[in-house]
Amino acid sequence: MENIALEDKHFRLPASELVGMVNDARERTLELVADLYDDNYTVPLQENVNPFLWELGHTAFFYDVFLTRVLDHKEPVMEGGDDLYNSFTVDHDDRWSLPLPSKKVTLSYMQQIYDMAIDRLGSHEPSAEETYFYLNAVHHEDMHGEAFTYMRQTLGYPGPRLSATHPDPASVETGPCPGDAEIPGGTFQLGATPDLPFVFDNEKWAHPVEVSSFKIARATVTNAEFAGFVEDGGYHRREFWSQQGWIWRTKGGFLHPIYWRRGEKGWLRRNYEKMIPIEENAPVIHVSWYEAEAYCNWAGRRLPSEAEWEMAAGAGPADGGGISERKRRYPWGDEPPASDRANLDSRLLGCADVGAFPLGDSAFGCRQMIGNVWEWTASPFYPFPGYIVDFPYKEYSAPWFGYRKVLKGGAWATRSRLGNNKYRNFFPPHRNDVFAGFRTCAT
Repeated sequence: MENIALEDKHFRLPASELVGMVNDARERTLELVADLYDDNYTVPLQENVNPFLWELGHTAFFYDVFLTRVLDHKEPVMEGGDDLYNSFTVDHDDRWSLPLPSKKVTLSYMQQIYDMAIDRLGSHEPSAEETYFYLNAVHHEDMHGEAFTYMRQTLGYPGPRLSATHPDPASVETGPCPGDAEIPGGTFQLGATPDLPFVFDNEKWAHPVEVSSFKIARATVTNAEFAGFVEDGGYHRREFWSQQGWIWRTKGGFLHPIYWRRGEKGWLRRNYEKMIPIEENAPVIHVSWYEAEAYCNWAGRRLPSEAEWEMAAGAGPADGGGISERKRRYPWGDEPPASDRANLDSRLLGCADVGAFPLGDSAFGCRQMIGNVWEWTASPFYPFPGYIVDFPYKEYSAPWFGYRKVLKGGAWATRSRLGNNKYRNFFPPHRNDVFAGFRTCAT
């Protein structure tokens, strides 16, 4: 099975729509750092963050390379930019010793690149190839916007101040969402189909997988449920942990989720710079794959495979039993995400309770499979059958196959134009800084 060439996709967006996306992505990036003092841009060297000046320059450089070099066959605007901002040739730890431009120069470079990206669409309607590379650059910036959001949490900075948000999770319907959804077995087409407007290389292509019937939780594991595991000594009991998970736990000295603390009246959670009581019916967040696996072993449950997760999110019941051949793009159907269906776009600046957003249920009754928290699956991140490295962004997936785990669904800080049933996120199993939780399956 071969990758479809860009020119064969026949998908184009009007220039005005692409300009709107570029502007929206740029405004969000700038908002995520606008309230920070200059001292906040200097961050300690650690695995899960980047220097903020590097992160800003990198997002602009991505447009610079793919629009200027790849599409226009010219040299990028920033001479020597590869030596500063190319994430696949500049090692992570070396980014702290680079001669990065000042904040003023970096912001000026960003403005220059975004102006270029918009101006080049002023005289024509984009081709399918141009549409693809603009969407690729916007999605890349969206991913880094989410990274800025969780890096602020990692560093204990104040929560972001964003326009067009409603920062009160209690304003939506709240409560738990108990029970399992029963998913009939059958043949399911896992992955992306060629008719979709944008596809990452690791999503190519939909291929049949046989899935036995299973039961999957209607909602993700809540803080209250995870607290039961903690209070039952789950972090002390070796029998619940894999060998690698136990090594990770003991080396890190973890006795509970990374941002939890015991308060006089119960568990507290650090939410950016503030300690707040854990929200009992909100999903547990900032937990590693190892912690999710250990919880499942304690609860007598298991993590869903990637195929099971996507089947529960995208399939529907067929007449006479089994699943239908038609796949939904989102749990609720093919319509784009709306504010009453999913917690995305940082609208709430945090998690809603797992019982919120019933209009976003899947055909089988699973809730919030898009938004709120990324969901760990049992599946390692591997290519699909027939995978071919995409040029020119050949580094997007190929270097990461094997050790990382697949996450699905998107989190509260994920942009709505990025999250859908087919999207595959992937992180190492020890990462507990990202906006990740999990749901379980019956064994």
